[in-house]
Amino acid sequence: MRIAFVGKGGSGKTTAAAMFSRYLASRGHPVLAIDADINQHLGVALGADPAAAPPRPLGADLGWLKEHLRGDNPRIPSAAVMIKTTPPGRGSRLVGLDPSGELLTRYSGEAGGVRYLVTGEFEESDIGVSCYHSKTGAVELYLNHLVDRPGEYVVVDMTAGADAFASGLFTRFDLTVLVSEPTRRGVGVYAQYAEHARAHDVALRVLGNKVADDTDVEYLRAQVGDALLGWLGQSAWVRSAERGDLLPIEALEPGNLAVLETLHADLDARDRDWAAYHRGTVEFHLRNARAWANTATGTDLTTQIDPDFTPVSA
Repeated sequence: MRIAFVGKGGSGKTTAAAMFSRYLASRGHPVLAIDADINQHLGVALGADPAAAPPRPLGADLGWLKEHLRGDNPRIPSAAVMIKTTPPGRGSRLVGLDPSGELLTRYSGEAGGVRYLVTGEFEESDIGVSCYHSKTGAVELYLNHLVDRPGEYVVVDMTAGADAFASGLFTRFDLTVLVSEPTRRGVGVYAQYAEHARAHDVALRVLGNKVADDTDVEYLRAQVGDALLGWLGQSAWVRSAERGDLLPIEALEPGNLAVLETLHADLDARDRDWAAYHRGTVEFHLRNARAWANTATGTDLTTQIDPDFTPVSA
């Protein structure tokens, strides 16, 4: 199952993503956390040493990633004609969450009992030349070729605001959780996100954060209605983690732990339609091919779509 955490900058989405990842891992589930935010803080939030080198970034190693995923798909003659939306077909290499697999061995790190990937930060050579979607495109390509099963989890910390809608990445999840403070700015991002999500059947829930009292709860309910999944209050556990002292998930405040359990149940209750998922992949690939990628690559990328490819059966 795949879950994305979104929200305005400073809402606490990275903290929530790390907390939920550690919660899942503590329950014995295979879990992969992915830092797809332009500000790369998820590893540290999970417990990585901030002074240590991060794992090899997906976005800085696209050549290898594309070669690995295209496998021997005859519709994709080279990595040079793969873009972020390229769908899998017969011959493509589908990947899973086995940490001993070649891809995760190359790219992933481990912190707080959680295996994680990083998209990568902007480098000096990117400034004024590239947009961050050149980095997050690596995550989209990876998710297009990922086969995750029930009981396995991918937790993605997304870019702030509604920036995810600049690509098809926002459709790659079973559930999207918008982390919102009980403020006008916080719920404003929800309104923006909900408007875009509605057109693409994106499952969207709201997780309140930094909630101090019943007034905060009522404000969130009034603004987002039934989308409100729950809320996190002030937490000594979180403050301890932010100082580098990781406590067991069982030490989390009972109310906050209960919210994670509710979130887990909501995610597990969702059924993925693999055929519909693949149709979405193809739809966004066609959009990108016709809008810019055919011209950029000098190739008709619509021919990459394999009409006889059978999506993974749930």
